[in-house]
Order: sequence, then structure tokens, then C-alpha cells
Amino acid sequence: MGIHWYILSAIVVIMVQRFVFRQFGMKKLSYERSFSVNRCFEGDHIEMIEKLTNRKGLPVPWLRVESLVHTGLKFQSDANFDVSNGQFYQNHKSLFSLRGNRQLTRRHAVQCVQRGCYRLTGASLTYGDLFGMFSSWTAVPLKEELIVYPQPADYSELLLPSRSYQGDITVRRWIVEDPFTISGVRDYHSGDSLKTINWNATARAGKLQVHRRDFTADYRIMVLLNVEDHELMWEVVNQTAVIEQGIRLAAALVQYAAEQGLETGFASNGHDLDVPGTAIYVERGNGNEHLLQIFEQMAKLAIIRAVPFDVLMEQMAEQWRDEDSFDIVLISAFMSEKIERAADKLRSDGHSVDWMPIPSQAGETA
Repeated sequence: MGIHWYILSAIVVIMVQRFVFRQFGMKKLSYERSFSVNRCFEGDHIEMIEKLTNRKGLPVPWLRVESLVHTGLKFQSDANFDVSNGQFYQNHKSLFSLRGNRQLTRRHAVQCVQRGCYRLTGASLTYGDLFGMFSSWTAVPLKEELIVYPQPADYSELLLPSRSYQGDITVRRWIVEDPFTISGVRDYHSGDSLKTINWNATARAGKLQVHRRDFTADYRIMVLLNVEDHELMWEVVNQTAVIEQGIRLAAALVQYAAEQGLETGFASNGHDLDVPGTAIYVERGNGNEHLLQIFEQMAKLAIIRAVPFDVLMEQMAEQWRDEDSFDIVLISAFMSEKIERAADKLRSDGHSVDWMPIPSQAGETA
């Protein structure tokens, strides 16, 4: 008779603990996930932090946390978790066991291998009892965002075409030193240096006037990025690696311009992650905050064409019709007749337009 009582007692214990964990297992239990920073650059190493808190005396025998994480975030270790990789997303699984009234924090080393906007929107928690007789799951909402700026290309890769005007004398654009010849005066714009004010002209006009300089010395540049990888492209971009390199070139260009004190803007026929179908546009400005604003738009740039590049250029020409001349740099994997015609229109309006080709994956100029 003794063994029967043991079996009966064991069954009772199993059923009681199953009932207790079913009713109270997730009570006063919280899970949080965050990143060690909210802004970083492509290639940086950061941490993803998981925090499990049990605010009751009842322990947590086991708890599995699952979520989808973009492959642009590469985990450096597989300790205490498992990652199943897919083409664009990876399934991240963490397994926890926690005593009552305890808190457990785990830090996972992560490398940001691709620029982008990474959002953690939720995780699935599966929990059970001591003997595996019962399991259930619940969804936990998360609101974490990580912005990964593109890593600017090396400045040596910013090879704007040179122009030869007088025999063998080569005159380069602003990317190297220019003579900055004064050609007149214009109204003062926000961000202009006080050193450029023409006080005599200011006195005559009754409002602030600054020296007008030829092209680049006017301290304004606009970078236009084309996300089309070939002339006959319809909607799908096949060579995304080429366009990613174009984004790095654009990032290097605006960073270099900002370091030189130029007023810099950015536009692209790709669209904002949060505004599908609308081309990206950041008005010209200067300062570190403005540069980071451009980098953030580059991070959120989806490599999907919102409008053809020549159409974007025509829209920009219309928008800039009444503005003073400035430098425009086209970053594109190719040059077509339509793009060239749009560039000529911008030149006829007084702007300087240069094309910076994006190197192909083979290392040659497209």
C-alpha cells in the first residue's frame, strides 16, 4: 500500500504545482529589453540588455523569450541564448530560470553591421511549471529604437571630376582648395560667417549684405543620391550593396562639407522608412545637429525608389528656381540622358552640378 500512497502523493504534488504556476507564474513578473545606446555608427559594437524581474516569492522554473531581430545586428556570442539566422531576420531565443524576489540582467555584445533603423516592438514569453506538465505564452510589448548611422567612406574615395579650363591648368571643385573669388554681394543668410559681411554694401542697402563668391565659396552644397542601380530599373533594386556604398559616399561628402563650414543639404529618390512613397529631403543647414539630422535620414532611407531620379532633380530645380546659385553633387551608379538633361536645367539656373559615380561591386566605376 505504501507505494500507492507515494504515487498518489506525487500526482497530487504535480497537479498542485501545475495549478499554482498556471495561476501565479506570470504574476509580478516583468521583462525589459534595451540597447546600451540609441544612436551609433555602422560597424560599432554595442550591447543589447535583457532584464527579467520576479517580484514574488514563487520562483520561475523556466522562461523562454523569443523575438525577431534584423540581421543587421550581429550577436558576438551564443551564451545563454540561441539565434536562428534568416535572410533578413534572425529568431533570438533566451532561456531564463529565476528564484523568487530576484532580478536577472543579461548583456549581449552586438555589432551593428548595417546602417538602419532597428525597432524592438515585442517579444513572446513562454513559461511553464517544474515538471514540464504545463506551458503557456504571453506577448510583451517593447518600444526600443536603435538608429545606426552609415559609416562615412574614406575621404580619399570622394573623387569629384576635375575640369580643365585653360590648357593643362586643372581647376577642381570645392573638395580641394579653391581661390574663392569674390563676384559681388548678396543678402545675409542664417549661418553666414560674420567675416563675410560687406559693411559698405550693408550701409547702402540698409540690411546685412555679404560677399557673393563663385560657386563653392558661397558655402552651400546639396547632395542628391540616386537609389536606382541601372538606367532601365523599374522598381526593384538588385545591387543593394552598390547603393549602400553610395550612401556611405554621401555621408562622407556631407561630413567633409560640414567640417569645412559649408551649408549642406541632402535629398534622395529613396523614401523614408516611416513615409513610404515620399522622397527624402533635408534642407541645407550647418552645425553638428544638422549633420546628425542628415545621418538619421540616411539611416532611415529605404532603398526603394519613390520617384525616378531625373524627376526628383526636376522637382528640385523648380523648388530652387528663385534661390542663389550653389553646388550640387549627384551620387549615382550611372548617368543617363534624362539625368543629364535635368542637370543641364540646374546649370542653366546658375547652379554648379557634378556627378560622383558609385563604384560597382567589381571595383570599377559604374
